[in-house]
Amino acid sequence: MTHRERFLATVLGRPRDRAPYWLYWWVWSSTWERWQHEGLPEKFQSFADVRAHFGADEIPKVVPLRLGPLPDFSATVSEDAESITFIDSWGIRRRNLRGIESMSEFIAWPVKSRADWERYRAERLNPQDPQRLDTGWREPCRAWAAAGLPIQIGHFPDTGIFGTLRWLLGDEECLAAFCEEPALVHEIMEHMTGLYLEVFNQVVREVPVDMIHLWEDMCGRQGPLISPAHWREFMGPCYRRIHAFAREHGIPVISVDTDGQPDLIVPPMLEAGVNFLFPMEVAAGADVRVFQRKYPGLAMMGGIDKRALALGPATIDAELERIRPALVAGRYIPDLDHHVPNDVSWPNFCHYATRLREMVIG
Repeated sequence: MTHRERFLATVLGRPRDRAPYWLYWWVWSSTWERWQHEGLPEKFQSFADVRAHFGADEIPKVVPLRLGPLPDFSATVSEDAESITFIDSWGIRRRNLRGIESMSEFIAWPVKSRADWERYRAERLNPQDPQRLDTGWREPCRAWAAAGLPIQIGHFPDTGIFGTLRWLLGDEECLAAFCEEPALVHEIMEHMTGLYLEVFNQVVREVPVDMIHLWEDMCGRQGPLISPAHWREFMGPCYRRIHAFAREHGIPVISVDTDGQPDLIVPPMLEAGVNFLFPMEVAAGADVRVFQRKYPGLAMMGGIDKRALALGPATIDAELERIRPALVAGRYIPDLDHHVPNDVSWPNFCHYATRLREMVIG
């Protein structure tokens, strides 16, 4: 089977030769630096070389589109010996500590009022901006299609319904807005959905797309950041529009990336057309075996506890055996539940990648 055929058969629950073997999640830069002292071949320049070394299948190829604010806001504000303060592409002011790999300190968000939103939308979120498609996407897409690779539209950090609301308003502020300014939340979500679909519509005329991807990151260890009722009220209409577009254009997969424990919002997601979910974070209690029993129509990727890789071969083997029943059951792509942190040694990662390959491919 081609990479595309295997991916689609797995997600859609159709007969296939085996599950995909992806090694999807790349590594922290500090992990890479560690590996360079632990036997990583000098010729390896990026994680793509690691994936090729272990013979991983091709992951979905992302059509390069500009789906965020245009022009973007990216700028460095200040630097000192300890930190860098900058404005990211969405206009969020952040601070990163030097030499420490972690989430940024978020200082300020770009939208604090309806007037801010209306100005931001008018100046930065024009769906018809020609720069959105001025990325040279046609030639690589033709090559991917000819090679039998799965093709995806939508990507982190620019394609999400809750995700972009959060970029605009801020974490706590966006949650309060569901109750205090519901009309504004609806308006932002509806505009972003329309922007995505208008750009996607230009692509699907020329490219055989297999998946629409949405980045949300809307769950923590305790569950989703909004209720299932709020999901249905605010996000449901947007997802149904996306699902209708997907059906119209023969796009069989709608995927969502959210960390944490998404159990409570899986039913409304399924109702609205989502059929592929990741990364199934083990530390948050997202057990792929449990989700398979509860939601047999949902395909998943991830679900292997990245923390096991720091503990050595025996723990890695036990973790892989834990998810073996999910692999056998189907509609599951076994992979880590997020990026590889710097407590994972190169020998341990090699053991994991080799054992996973033996489990998936034989």
